[in-house]
Amino acid sequence: MKRYIFSALAAVALTAAAGLAGCASQKEFRVDFDSSHEVSGKKFALRDINPDLPTDWDGYEYVVLEYRISTAQRFHVGFDTDAGYNELRVMSYVPNGWNRLAIPLKFYRRLPDARVDLAATFNQPRYTGWINLGGKRGELKGVDSIGIRMRVPIGNPTFELRNVTLSVEDPGDQYLGDVPVIDQFGQHNLVEYPEKVSTLEQLEAEWRAEEADLANIPDYGYSPYGGYLAHRVKGTGFYRTEKIDGRWWFVDPEGYLFLSHGVDCVDPGRGGNIKEIDARAAMFDVLPPAEFHSEGRNGTRSASFRAWNLQRRFGDDYRAKAAELTVKRMDRWGINTIANWSSADVYNLKRKAHTLGLRNVGIDGSLMGLADVYAPDFASKMDESMAEYLPAQKDNPWILGYFVGNEPSWLGQEARLCDIILEGADRPIKAELQKFLKAGDTPERRKDFIYKTFDTFLQTVRSTMKKHDPNHLNLGIRFGNLNELDEQLMEICRNAFDILSFNCYALEPDQQMMDRALRLTDRPMIIGEYHFGTIDRGMAQSLWQVENEQQRGVAYRYYTEQGFAHPGLIGTGYFQWIDQDIMGRSNDGENYNCGLFDVTDRPYKHQVEAMAATALRLYEVHAGTAEPFSEQPLKARGHGSIPDLWNE
Repeated sequence: MKRYIFSALAAVALTAAAGLAGCASQKEFRVDFDSSHEVSGKKFALRDINPDLPTDWDGYEYVVLEYRISTAQRFHVGFDTDAGYNELRVMSYVPNGWNRLAIPLKFYRRLPDARVDLAATFNQPRYTGWINLGGKRGELKGVDSIGIRMRVPIGNPTFELRNVTLSVEDPGDQYLGDVPVIDQFGQHNLVEYPEKVSTLEQLEAEWRAEEADLANIPDYGYSPYGGYLAHRVKGTGFYRTEKIDGRWWFVDPEGYLFLSHGVDCVDPGRGGNIKEIDARAAMFDVLPPAEFHSEGRNGTRSASFRAWNLQRRFGDDYRAKAAELTVKRMDRWGINTIANWSSADVYNLKRKAHTLGLRNVGIDGSLMGLADVYAPDFASKMDESMAEYLPAQKDNPWILGYFVGNEPSWLGQEARLCDIILEGADRPIKAELQKFLKAGDTPERRKDFIYKTFDTFLQTVRSTMKKHDPNHLNLGIRFGNLNELDEQLMEICRNAFDILSFNCYALEPDQQMMDRALRLTDRPMIIGEYHFGTIDRGMAQSLWQVENEQQRGVAYRYYTEQGFAHPGLIGTGYFQWIDQDIMGRSNDGENYNCGLFDVTDRPYKHQVEAMAATALRLYEVHAGTAEPFSEQPLKARGHGSIPDLWNE
């Protein structure tokens, strides 16, 4: 039996500004989210919004919402059906503006297609917002109500819905307002905040103030390679690991103990990119000049506000000057590692330790991040790839090591991956699986096959890497959740990796999870990704939200110091260097406020001050001679499953 929870419907006259030809509804349906509640929202009868909607949606492929929300905070859109309540998460690029968003109904009906990692699997871009897929899926029959709810809303935001329609073909998204969404500096034009700049003169004054501050570098006690001058052991000319008095450490090339305090996606030109500008022309106050436009493989044009701002700051040689500024900022804030997905423009300066990713090792998106190790040329292709790439790196003392991959989406989905293989095109891995299952097709045997394949892949990577570069560490795969690795997988990783890596979006790293991993593998650990964000700047609040920009700094200190207090954790990579693109990064639409600075090239004061304060304490915290920072941030919540609550 379906559970109905209807609230009083707020009806107001449809204003002339809201008029849209063919709009079926003569009311606006409003949700006033209550920030005092863990979860706040409402359900509305669809017949009251659009009486022409059928309850059986089998013949349709899109549900189209016309709505306005006063925040960039993610909200959940769900429907009551005969099979139960079915919802997913939506992030809007245009808070405070009316827009039309078309949601593909396949996101409600079935599991996502196979993709290379978790973000590519679950994040789906649109023009006026982006979608993060939920956990429940099923048939859309008996659909009679829509639910809009939010977890820990910030600042009592509101949501107005004026129409819901269905479509067979994709009708496209559309911004329905008249005020441009993005201003001349790449900032959100529909959101106000105290730090927003309105003139180039104001921006130039703030740039000069930061440049003066960069000279005030605290004494972090770092060696030339970023290690701690307080403790020296044997140096080998390259980074390595060592356990000392029960605690793991990196050791830098000169022999100083080292903890990797890093940031991902360090790039002097990244950020502020707006994709498909022709389709979004009405959303901009002004576009950057043509020199900051680029054309994608599908023929669509993009433009970079960040590059334009950097050119305003440094002139035409802005990339080189921005790379130099990047290193100065790292010096000032105590960051000693250029972490994953970063630019060669910065790490080739050879002034900071950096990580690299292995290239073309056979990881396949159609196999959910696994590789077809049974292909006759699998090993030879991997050897060719590493022979082309690694010899030039092997004598570089600044390289911390190589990552193998990121968040494989098959983990915990072994039976489904086998279905995908068996239902897919003929290929060596399919033939091998069919042969393997002749002895018995059970969930356990399917898992055994995937584990066997994974082990072969990792051992091939390990031996080939050591052949072409024996000097650097194998940093492993950044798993999405170490708790999903059973003892057999932990053993496979122990035999393949020098370091066990994982991404961990949480209030703090799970100490019991790390205890278990250390016990089963006796390998030190790196957290490859984590972050905190909020909604002040018109972007989504990141995978873990906090109340405001000041609390981002509190959250950083709490998470990072609690993590490094563990004897097995020797590195972190904060995700990421600059805020994501305000209207969605190109591959999956994410637009998180998670950076150290914004599109105008101005640091978030509380974030970078927190990083500097933590850097000053990391050695003592990890050595066990100082207690980690203990203040928890306000309104800190993750993006995971939402409790089954309404206004509670």
